[in-house]
This record gives sequence, structure tokens and C-alpha cells, in this order.
Amino acid sequence: MRLPVIHGLIRRRLLVNFRVNAAVMQRFLPPPFRPKLHQGHAIAGICLIRLERMRPAWLPGFLGVSSENAAHRIAVLWDEPSGETREGVFIPRRDTGSLLNHLAGGRLFPGEHSLADFTVTDDGTRIAMSIQARDRRMSVQLLARETDTLPESSCFASVADASAFFEGGCVGYSVTRDASRLDGLRLQTDGWRVRPLAVERVESSFFADPSAFPAGSIAFDHALIMRDLTHQWHEVADMRTA
Repeated sequence: MRLPVIHGLIRRRLLVNFRVNAAVMQRFLPPPFRPKLHQGHAIAGICLIRLERMRPAWLPGFLGVSSENAAHRIAVLWDEPSGETREGVFIPRRDTGSLLNHLAGGRLFPGEHSLADFTVTDDGTRIAMSIQARDRRMSVQLLARETDTLPESSCFASVADASAFFEGGCVGYSVTRDASRLDGLRLQTDGWRVRPLAVERVESSFFADPSAFPAGSIAFDHALIMRDLTHQWHEVADMRTA
């Protein structure tokens, strides 16, 4: 049995985003997904999130648990049988520093997580992060500071433009050990406030793999940060892929 709703606090959430050739990105996506495009680019990235006070609704906050987590995600669209077009994110990999999340993910709540070691320094404006998966199949290095504007090279015209693109992607579907089934999860936040990050260094083994992303098919675009938002995770129906 899975817990229907999980409450908690997003202490820190980073969206580190890349623009990707749409045809290359489509190769990662199972049916019925297709890339959600912006200015002709597919948008993929890493969600780096610190969660605190995580617990079922009937428990008080001080009994909740905290964790550092990473999700590699791709902005997608899909068509429902009714003909309605929906949007969200496809998540090919989730990692966590929490043994509880690793053991309970896919069982007590949706989303199977691999274990990883997180080293994080955050002084409120400057963030350094190093992540290494225990299975050695994923690593991330990030050095960034809060700022007021997006990089001039970004395909998004403004912070508001980027914020609107990602706000609609509250439903995520994650891969599971069953190749034909995706776990569904919806994030509900009490408010939506993002600020840009000036990224001084970003390295991702996932996005740096030339066998998956040939030269010229991917580039860092921008990063955003959210802080101190109460939120809920809601299970949504699993999706079967064709």
C-alpha cells in the first residue's frame, strides 16, 4: 500500500536546464511522450532538491525526515485518449542520499531512487554541490550563486518566460524496474517563486555522454532556484508505455 499524500518543505530546489536537439531528445522518450519545445529546442535538466519535514499528513512536521535528491528530467507533452494534450516531465533516473527514500521509493510512495552520496554547501546565496551515485552511473558537479538575470545565451527571453515554462510541469513519470510501467507523481506547491542562478561550473555525466548526446546536440541553458516552499506529493495513476 502506498501513502496517498506526502507533506513537507522544499528547503531548496534547483532546476539546472539544458537545451537539446529535439530529434536527439525524442530517442530518450517512450510512447506516448514527445519533447515540449521552446524556441525549437527540447528542454532537459536536473532537479536538485532538498526536502525537509517529509511525512504523511497525519504526522506533525517535527517527525518528518530530510533528504537531498536529484532527478534527471525531460519536459514532455503527451495526448490523452480523450484528445487532450497534457504536459509534465519524464524522469529517466532518480537518486537520493536517503536510505529511507531508496527503500520506500516505488513501495510506500512512487518513484524508485538509486542511492548517491551528496556533498552540499549552501550559504544562502552561493551553492556548491557534488553528487556521486553508489552504482557509479551518475555524477554531478555544480557551483552557482543567486543572481537576477538569465544568461544572455539562454533560449528564454526572461525569468518570467522560464518560470512559466516549468510551472506547468508538475506531473512527473519515472522509470521503474518494470520497463513497461512508469510511476506517476504530482508536486503541489504553496506558491511558485523562482530566481535565476549564475552557474560557474556544471558537470553532468548523464548529459556529457557523447554516445547519447552527440557533439553540438546539447548545451547548458540556465538554472533556477526555489526556496522555502511548503508542498505536497500526490500519487497519480501509473502510465503504461507501448
